Amino acid sequence: QVQLVESGGGLVQAGGSLTLSCAVSGQTFSVTTMGWFRQTPGKEREFVARVTGNNRTRHYADSVKGRLTIFKDNAKNTVYLQMNSLKPEDTAVYYCAASKYYRPSEVADFDYWGQGTQVTVSS
Repeated sequence: QVQLVESGGGLVQAGGSLTLSCAVSGQTFSVTTMGWFRQTPGKEREFVARVTGNNRTRHYADSVKGRLTIFKDNAKNTVYLQMNSLKPEDTAVYYCAASKYYRPSEVADFDYWGQGTQVTVSS
């Protein structure tokens, strides 16, 4: 079993920055890729970013390229999502997730999920 706990969400003004954290514990040997998703009411959970290996392979949704950065600190067993130039459209509950696959991108490709952290971007 793998446990994921998100933190760092909150209220930020448009154009501002925020960094989310995801603490990973448990059977981390089974995790190949970590990812971030987001979801707003009435919409499907949306892929945001993923990272595989020691920050060597990363992929982002087109909507967040250049603004959001995923990275992990292996020593701290924590994955981060650094968010810059935030827009009101970025408002959502953000979830971290763990996958056994090398190139997951869909919700079904991820095996473990955190409980989410709310990010609200005001205009």
